[in-house]
Amino acid sequence: MTHNAPLSPRPLHDLSGGGRPRVTTTARLRSHGVSTAETNEQCRAGGPWQQLLPGVVLLHPGPPTSEERLHAVLMYAARERGTGVPAQPGGSRPHTPAYPEAMITGLAALTLHGFSSTPPLPSLDTIDVLVPRLRRLRSTGCARIVRTPVMPDPEQVTGVPVAQVARALADAVAELADAGTVRRLLTEAVRGGHCDPAAVVRELNQARLLSRPHVVDAVDSLLAEGRARAEDRLYRMIRDYGLPDPVWNVDLRLPGGPYLGGLDAYWPDQAVAVELDTRAPRQDDDALWSEYARKREHLERLGITVVHITPRKLRDSPEQQATVLRTALMASVDREPAAYVVALPR
Repeated sequence: MTHNAPLSPRPLHDLSGGGRPRVTTTARLRSHGVSTAETNEQCRAGGPWQQLLPGVVLLHPGPPTSEERLHAVLMYAARERGTGVPAQPGGSRPHTPAYPEAMITGLAALTLHGFSSTPPLPSLDTIDVLVPRLRRLRSTGCARIVRTPVMPDPEQVTGVPVAQVARALADAVAELADAGTVRRLLTEAVRGGHCDPAAVVRELNQARLLSRPHVVDAVDSLLAEGRARAEDRLYRMIRDYGLPDPVWNVDLRLPGGPYLGGLDAYWPDQAVAVELDTRAPRQDDDALWSEYARKREHLERLGITVVHITPRKLRDSPEQQATVLRTALMASVDREPAAYVVALPR
């Protein structure tokens, strides 16, 4: 080949063959002997390659696929190793993150997680990518940089590092002003079984999004739905594991005395109560937990055993929770009789 002959991308088939996305970095091209001048020549207008993002090259002239855009954004954002070459997808070091300190988040991540209420990847003008706060990167082209003080653990979805649903939701909601869209996303996260309401609210709180009225309205609806689902699981657990029927959703009072608190289920003969712990990690969480603790201590001083159950435990280990509750009911015969209380419908 003479110096005047055009450079062919064929010697680089190992970078883009085998069904992998045909996208790579200029640093990796240099490691294969392709100079910066040669890369620029290939990326000229009408040439066989394209520069998608700074330092990222598409090895064909047509429009990039969604997969190629995802990998291009990750290559742009990933921290380079000592060689200055980010690892490629399908690389030979399976225990090393393919894209260190970078993962897809926001709407693109939710689409990858299987959400139906998010736009398809080809319709997204930009793809959010999460990086450490101190990284010197700017949003450009199809890459929108989202910063975080602590990088979460990613999930691998179709070979791409993706933020977990709750974090991706928070990053998506941060850019959304439409209340209906926010509500649909949060509702699908819970109804679809992607995550618990508490995890969603925790991320929204950490992102300081709970001061936005349209977000607060969506969260209130989300928590109400999450509580309804937890109550349904409690009903089914008691039925499926043959526990005696309680009285449901009651307020307890001392005869002629003060209000003691509301309970989700109560067995008067055994003086055993269940309280669903559906607290969300919001700014008033410490005060709310103190209220829970005071109520529990007061009831237990009266001889009433209070069993706290979280929605996650009801979902993930109903048999274990049924055993805990059955044990509390059976142990009532060995306890001193509880104080007489009045149970009223809540």
